[in-house]
Amino acid sequence: MAPARKPVVMIYAAGSLRHVLPSLVSAYQAMTGVTAETRLGPAGLLRERIEAGERPDIFLSASFAHPARLAELKLARPAVVFARNTMAAAVRRDAGITTQNLVDRLLDPAIGIATSTPLKDPSGDYAWAIFRRIDQARPGGFALLDAKAQKLVGGSETANIPGRYDPIAAALAAGTAHVFLGYRTGLKGLVQETEGVDIVDIPAAVNVVPEYGLATLEGSSPAGQALALFILSSVGQGILRDFGFLPVALPQGL
Repeated sequence: MAPARKPVVMIYAAGSLRHVLPSLVSAYQAMTGVTAETRLGPAGLLRERIEAGERPDIFLSASFAHPARLAELKLARPAVVFARNTMAAAVRRDAGITTQNLVDRLLDPAIGIATSTPLKDPSGDYAWAIFRRIDQARPGGFALLDAKAQKLVGGSETANIPGRYDPIAAALAAGTAHVFLGYRTGLKGLVQETEGVDIVDIPAAVNVVPEYGLATLEGSSPAGQALALFILSSVGQGILRDFGFLPVALPQGL
């Protein structure tokens, strides 16, 4: 009799997990023999696919709100935060943008801003949350930023490779954008591939903290539920930390 085939876990995941997810899956497979298939994309669009009837085992979102919404609809089990990220700015070096003058430069009509697409991609939602915080200190700032921000990625699953910032790199290189607000975990590669671009911290007074949410779908396999627990384990959290994410479930000292 042929040995029973190990189950395959289906994961829907935010594009910003593109680099870390293979390491998580490989470590889990080494421990259990279970393999996984992944579909990457803007988390809001992946949530819409699930609402339309698609059923992965696990949904890994760059925003807690999306898996929480699926839980409210009884399509998924209660969501948990499994990691955090940091919003930062990739800036053209010749634009003279620093952490200290970032807000002033963002509000300068001559400075082009690039973002991901809000509602579709959490990175865009976080950028707009930063705009709202700027507005609290500079009334009228939100309207200006909302009007001029160029939504260059995250609007569809086919416009660009999930987690890649090629349209952003092109805009920064051409000078049609001088600054891009995005996840620090993804900006390192962007800066390495784009000449004359640096990473600048966003002032804490206006920055927000991206919280990544995980949920297993109703009807998900035992192997899928076990993988979710693995991501929250010290091994999984350590892998996330190694890729620049902020772990949420590591014991003190690890």
